[in-house]
Amino acid sequence: MEERQHILNDNLRPLLFKFSYPPIIALVFGALYNMVDTIFVGRAVGPRGIAALTIVLPIMIIMWAIGFMIGAGSGSIISRNLGAGQKDVAVNAGANAILLNFGLSILFMVPCYIFLERLLRFFGASNEVLPLAKEYASVILGGFVLYSFDAFARIVIRAEGKPRASMYPVLVGAILNMILDPVFVFWLGMGVRGAAIATVISQAVTAFFIILYFRLGNSIFRFRVSDFKLDLKIMWETIRIGTPSFIMATIDSFIILLFNRAIMKYGSDAYIAIVGIGIRLIDLTLMPIIGLTQGFSTIVSFNYGAKLYGRVKKILAETIIWNTVFSTIVFLILMIFPAQLLGFFSSEPEFIKLGIVPIRILIVFFPFLGLQFVGGTFFQAIGKAMPATVITLSRQVLFLIPAILIFPVFWGLTGIWASWPFSDFMDIIVCAIFLIRELRIINNMEKNSIAPAF
Repeated sequence: MEERQHILNDNLRPLLFKFSYPPIIALVFGALYNMVDTIFVGRAVGPRGIAALTIVLPIMIIMWAIGFMIGAGSGSIISRNLGAGQKDVAVNAGANAILLNFGLSILFMVPCYIFLERLLRFFGASNEVLPLAKEYASVILGGFVLYSFDAFARIVIRAEGKPRASMYPVLVGAILNMILDPVFVFWLGMGVRGAAIATVISQAVTAFFIILYFRLGNSIFRFRVSDFKLDLKIMWETIRIGTPSFIMATIDSFIILLFNRAIMKYGSDAYIAIVGIGIRLIDLTLMPIIGLTQGFSTIVSFNYGAKLYGRVKKILAETIIWNTVFSTIVFLILMIFPAQLLGFFSSEPEFIKLGIVPIRILIVFFPFLGLQFVGGTFFQAIGKAMPATVITLSRQVLFLIPAILIFPVFWGLTGIWASWPFSDFMDIIVCAIFLIRELRIINNMEKNSIAPAF
């Protein structure tokens, strides 16, 4: 348990970056899966191709959400039990997470195939975009289990204190996707279908290397047949803790649906394509923030489990500061160079011109997003699902969804874009209130406890 000793005793800033840079690299390259697809499809097919990928995005978010829910839930259980020295419970949690991932993936995939055309129309597909969206979605759904497995397994690897090992499989997959995209999209002339095929192949390769790590690497998880002992209690705990992540992603899917449908009422397919580009740009630039927060999560879980509350408070403050610095830099880049960034996806001047104002409006409160991500992740890491769920739901359900429905009535397309920063601002306030309250509780726990010796 040497890694445990490092997490509980090492200087926090180097420890944070040690645990964060692998997920940052992995997440950035992971975000490039969709980004590269969008760039090549935009160049080969045009804005309608990008619109088709945007229509399918809610389905892909659900695929990712299942894996992230299981990973966040099982990761918290694994880290806290390793921090407390209970290795057997951690291994059992990992094995049950695999069973849960497979079952839930199949449960969601089959209905999506059966009702695919209805789903795509419901998500806002016009008659012109629908055929392209069906081409892409029909292939992507075939990789449902792979997509969710990749998302959850990387979190499990980090949860056992091996952040670098979680990075390499996704690097291989992302680089392969960059190579295969031009082959299938341009050279073989397969358009959006080719982009989907390249993505699924790359996900399969990523999953293969993850399995190889578990079987042959320096991991506490070997996932032998004897490890797979069904434990409904652990499965329920995994779902309970991971539910905020699933809710957040699922509501994100619903919000994109609302965006698409509102845009079709007040705009056109071109604006749906702009939303798709905006979401992908924001996702890519958020990845370092999310990666830093994920590294923070493992450290918090271990130290909270070991009752080292002083270290918990210090790593919380450190992560918020670094997230704010980075998000401010990203804000300036997106605000100053939106046209240049849009130019990667399309060479059409009118299309680029349409996208500049929406991009700038969407990122108004970007410098403060680090606090949002740290807040929700912090409560998950210490096993408190309720505050994490409230922080998640407040932005999406209480603020963003009503804003999408109400703002366009008064301000049209501008109202659609403005709903995003409005909800960010309101959620920052909610998150700050919960964090201040929890820090008071932790201060009292610190005063009333005796720090363990290591």
